[in-house]
Amino acid sequence: MLYSYHPPYAEFLFFHIDNSPPKIYYGPMKNVLAVILGGGRGTRLYPLTKFRAKPAVPIGGKFRLIDIPISNCLHWNIKKIMVLTQFNTASLHRHISQSYRFDGFSDGFLQILAAQQTIEDSNWYQGTADAVRKNIHYIQQQKTGTVVVLSGDQLYRINLLDFVERHQQLDADVTLAVKPVARLQAGEFGILQIDDQKRIVRFVEKPREEKLLDELYTPGAYLGIEEKDLNYIASMGIYVFKKDVLIDLLEHNVKEDFGRQVIPDAIQDHRIFAYVFTDYWEDIGTIKAFFEANLDFANPIPRFDFYNEEAPIYTRKRFLPGSKVENCDVHYSLISDGSIIEGSRLSNTIIGTRSLIRSDSNLERVVMMGADFYQSQAEKAEEARRGRPPVGIGKSCVIRNAILDKNVRIGDGVRILNEKGLMEVTHDRYCIVDGITVVPKDMDLPDGFVI
Repeated sequence: MLYSYHPPYAEFLFFHIDNSPPKIYYGPMKNVLAVILGGGRGTRLYPLTKFRAKPAVPIGGKFRLIDIPISNCLHWNIKKIMVLTQFNTASLHRHISQSYRFDGFSDGFLQILAAQQTIEDSNWYQGTADAVRKNIHYIQQQKTGTVVVLSGDQLYRINLLDFVERHQQLDADVTLAVKPVARLQAGEFGILQIDDQKRIVRFVEKPREEKLLDELYTPGAYLGIEEKDLNYIASMGIYVFKKDVLIDLLEHNVKEDFGRQVIPDAIQDHRIFAYVFTDYWEDIGTIKAFFEANLDFANPIPRFDFYNEEAPIYTRKRFLPGSKVENCDVHYSLISDGSIIEGSRLSNTIIGTRSLIRSDSNLERVVMMGADFYQSQAEKAEEARRGRPPVGIGKSCVIRNAILDKNVRIGDGVRILNEKGLMEVTHDRYCIVDGITVVPKDMDLPDGFVI
């Protein structure tokens, strides 16, 4: 393997003698600290967040939401990463510790900072800015000049090198990643107003009044995009700060949230710019958004591509066998490692790791998260003696428009159809949210159960 110096942005450019693509390691990114916000309660994703933090929610069959921002950092050689956590953190901590380990010759780290009581403050995180403020002394200790703040529950790929370069070239105090949206969507986001240099001059949280929307209209020439209807600039909740500016803002502004409070308050006195992002981005904040994003992974050309070899999404190595599919009819579905599917029909369905589906079952528009373990024959016999179905889906089941969380036990002949079209239901064994039936983690539905 040969290398050559490649200024000003790449510390070394490595050339492989074989036919594999070259890897570029960007020197300036060693001076960047990433802070991933993973502490939200995730109430809109309940019951998927009943036993886990929102960033720990499984996605795409074998990944977790937290894998997205961590992988984005690693692709661009950001190897100083802090994850701020708070609610139901056990599975998130376990996943991170089992998935991401840096070698002893690197100064990189992935540090989990859970909310804790201190002499100075005994309260929980009250918002995005408050979460960072409560950990500011850890940030101060790092020999970095730039801090990237990322969300732990969004689906995207972003060129963080270009983002940081843009921030540094403009000598910006803060740079926000923004996405152009249509007028009808503007009321769901924090909307910015910029000048012709993309400097932010105004920030309004979820504007809905027609007069206010008229004022926030942004000419397409300012954005450099061809789409005619995307004239409102939505904050993505992704920021680049000068480290000293971040510390100063949080020490002199006791407000709790970056988007609603701290950054709008800083616009007049600081150089705050927008970085326009036009690729796929989804805020996985609701059951409906989560469900539709997952189902899209099985489409011929998904909006978010897990098959990108140049920028893979990393996760825990499980060393599972390949899946077994026996006499099945499968359409537009994704089947993860270690699954066994017998004589069933799958359509627009995501199947997680270690999923077991017995014969003559029919799944349509289903996100099945799989299982954390396999059961032995003795364990299955003991479960049957106690009247509890084994892990997985039984025989002759019909399931549509549903999310089945980890380790669920679906008995024979179960029907999950929501034929009445109910939108919101809370039951001891399931929930219906936005018309989507959700069976929580470790739940069992006995033989013949009907939803």
